Amino acid sequence: MSAVSVVLERNRSLRAGNGMEVRERAQKVLTKDMTAGSPMRLILGFAVPLLFGFLFQQFYSVVDTIIVGQFLGVKALAGVGSTGSINFMIIGFCMGVCNGFAIPVAHKFGAKDYSGMRQFIANSVWLSGVFAVIMTTMVVLLCRNILMLMHTPEDIFVYAYTYIVIIFCGIPASYLYNLLSGIIRSMGDSRTPLMFLLLSSVLNIGLDLLCILTFRMGIAGAAVATVVSQLISGVLCLFYMKKKFDILEITKDEWKVNFSHMKTLCGMGVPMGLQYSITAIGGVILQTSVNSLGSVAVAATTAASKVSMFFCCPFDAMGSTMATYGGQNVGAKKLERLGEGLRACSVLGIGYALLAFGVLFFFGDNFVSLFVNEGGAGIVEGARQMLLTMSAFYIPLAFVNIIRFMIQGMGFSAFAVLAGVCEMVARGLAGLFLVPALGYTGACFASPLAWILADVFLIPAYIHVRRKLGKMMSDGGES
Repeated sequence: MSAVSVVLERNRSLRAGNGMEVRERAQKVLTKDMTAGSPMRLILGFAVPLLFGFLFQQFYSVVDTIIVGQFLGVKALAGVGSTGSINFMIIGFCMGVCNGFAIPVAHKFGAKDYSGMRQFIANSVWLSGVFAVIMTTMVVLLCRNILMLMHTPEDIFVYAYTYIVIIFCGIPASYLYNLLSGIIRSMGDSRTPLMFLLLSSVLNIGLDLLCILTFRMGIAGAAVATVVSQLISGVLCLFYMKKKFDILEITKDEWKVNFSHMKTLCGMGVPMGLQYSITAIGGVILQTSVNSLGSVAVAATTAASKVSMFFCCPFDAMGSTMATYGGQNVGAKKLERLGEGLRACSVLGIGYALLAFGVLFFFGDNFVSLFVNEGGAGIVEGARQMLLTMSAFYIPLAFVNIIRFMIQGMGFSAFAVLAGVCEMVARGLAGLFLVPALGYTGACFASPLAWILADVFLIPAYIHVRRKLGKMMSDGGES
């Protein structure tokens, strides 16, 4: 080879090397390595954008409810509210499965095994497609029967069925967004899903008003707006991932079905999905009891639940943060950081719980009034009672989210299912015994009892899995 050829080859290598360094630096900016640095700073930096994402996600539901309550009336509001538990049971399963699929991705990202990470992503896509088709078909066919079994009041049945069957037709959109946003978050990027949800939230408001006020679609308009908005969020996530993340360029070989990977993904995802669904079964039992109290009680529960869910978004953000934090640090085998992160996030959770209770104590009526028009005084009073009862127990709720998702991120999803069983039992017992005995007051204490019982299980469960991981790694095993 001539001297000129050598120089030219060296220059090409340098340019290629420089290009690779630029891409690596870009990936580091887009992602977040949570295996080094201050846990408190990392958790805050990751959770704050994620919090806004959850707030905007709740914004979908809240805007639907406000517009329905103000423009379509109390019966329509109660119809939407009566579907809350079954909605959570099905859509919650979708969210849980997708969050579980993201855990092996976080493990591989923390271990810097990017080819293995892409293989898990590819197989999670195949599984999500299968799950979406099967679930959509089943729940749409069974939807009417389920509402009848829940003793949905006759005067709101049509509203309930119309709303929830359209939401269930949008299950594929839910899988699309939750899977892709979970993958992005598993690599430490919690900001991008926020931006897409912000855009879709604005679109959701416009579609709500357009479908309900202009097109006169009634309750169906609110459901259509929610599904379309989430679909757009998912599509935007897909385009962003293809354009910005070089490490996500999946090769033909990596797209191949790998049953071993699918087994691992199902081992993480299905238990997390069942955790949501099992928890929701108790909610279905409770909702059935509340339905027996009449449409006013259902409307009050709906308004209180919507406000509470909005205020609980920080707890959701803390939970998802700890799943990524735990997954990356287990993948990097830095177990000493698990306890540090858990303590830091617990301080944040307790502080916010106290703040939220204070705000709801003084301003709860104002928030509830957004959901009802004139003549809803009884609904406001009942919703305030539920809000104050639930917010007084937000500290146990904080620990439920922080510890449960940390355990999931560590790779022990089965324990999260058992925690869901605890919540299911508590809400089920409240629906079967407290509501018949105490009426609406019994319904107010259902969630606090569920959170406390879950904590009784989760705290010793975390101690157990932490010790088990330590032993596995000290013995040279894989987590």
